[in-house]
Amino acid sequence: MTTSIGRRGLLLAFLLCLPIAGGAAAQEPRQAAWTVRPEWVRADEEALAGDALRGRGSATPDEARAASWVAAEFEQLGLARAPGMDNYLQTATVLQPALGGAPVLTAGGRPIAGLRLLSAPTAAVGGRLAIAASDDPAAFPAGDIVALAPGSGSLRAMMRAAGAHHVRLLILRQSADTDRLWQQVGGATHMPAFLEGEETSSVAITILPAAAFDSLQTGQQVILDLPGMTMTRRTTTNAVGFLPGTDPNAGVLLLSAHLDHLGVRPDGVIMHGANDDASGTTAVIELARALAAGPRSRRGIIFVAYGAEEIGGFGSRYFGAHPPVPLTSIAANIEFEMIGAQDPRLPAGSLMMTGYRRSNLGEALQAHGGLVADDPYPEENFFQRSDNYSLALRGVVAHTLSGWAVTPTYHQPTDTIANLDIRFMTRAIQSLIEPMRWLASSDFQPRWNEGGQPGR
Repeated sequence: MTTSIGRRGLLLAFLLCLPIAGGAAAQEPRQAAWTVRPEWVRADEEALAGDALRGRGSATPDEARAASWVAAEFEQLGLARAPGMDNYLQTATVLQPALGGAPVLTAGGRPIAGLRLLSAPTAAVGGRLAIAASDDPAAFPAGDIVALAPGSGSLRAMMRAAGAHHVRLLILRQSADTDRLWQQVGGATHMPAFLEGEETSSVAITILPAAAFDSLQTGQQVILDLPGMTMTRRTTTNAVGFLPGTDPNAGVLLLSAHLDHLGVRPDGVIMHGANDDASGTTAVIELARALAAGPRSRRGIIFVAYGAEEIGGFGSRYFGAHPPVPLTSIAANIEFEMIGAQDPRLPAGSLMMTGYRRSNLGEALQAHGGLVADDPYPEENFFQRSDNYSLALRGVVAHTLSGWAVTPTYHQPTDTIANLDIRFMTRAIQSLIEPMRWLASSDFQPRWNEGGQPGR
């Protein structure tokens, strides 16, 4: 049995690049029943969300060290390398663009003053202007460049509609809503990162003062110039372990979480991310510990801790594009995200499943003892906001299990181990062990319900 002190020592050895004496620790004894220990849960959290990993910033050396620690845990627990992989780590290159000068917007050959560039693409944008007659997403005009005066509708809904209509440049009229949005992004241009080799389709979003916006005319030639664009290469890291099944034709389960968070703020404050998502990574590790200690199941199980979720879900997107097994062989993916606190809207001890009604998986887990409930926040679109979604778009039955998804500590310096409910986490993980054993050993086939698969 691995003790809390021993696991912290393992982490310290990784961080200091020291050799670890004694080789792999002894395996947990095989037994029919398994009890998750709260001290194991806390030890995982201390390793991942303590000061040493500095908030595990996306695609940083801190994230890589966290992935190496998780990979070592997988190996120590007796997990194998995933098929076709020569180690427990999978890396991908993330490209981060940056502006080298002030952006310039011209309309009809005339520079527009007062420009705020909210979100930038990777190259200049030009084309003829279309002006939206209303802020109804269903009435969005066709065109590469669209101007919109926000009204009583949802500004974020209009931004999503722009992406759905493949708009390349969205020009917004300044309002109280756009001022709040500008403040939320820190009063600076957001430059979306992207995976090397992946096509970029981000929408450029600008905000113009009312007078400048009102001077725009339908059909004008509009150009957004982005001088001095540079590109920085960064590496993101996934940790991947595999528990082989007894039937190679039965498919595999995928249990996952993201291990990155927000890193260190410019003012030096560490954003520990104990709940988001060290808690989910802890669930993956503890389920691997329990399932590896029992008899082999019919289906294999892949355990993954993704990198770079916070800056675009890049770890899961890369995994989906470069899976160690065919995606068609993945019977289901269950992502664990923010399981560190009880949601006051849910039954005691329960985790919510995003997209619960989209497939038959949630009811099946619930029927076999899993403390799983429907998502009480459909308006938040949580199903689309976690690593499960990139695989769901590729056809895999994929959902996320969460605790209190709207907890006040979300993306705050207060997301620390001190503000976790370790007892709740332990109980929730415990409730999933036997349902996972059943799912891995049965011939039950998770399926999308009619209309449940996204993208159809």
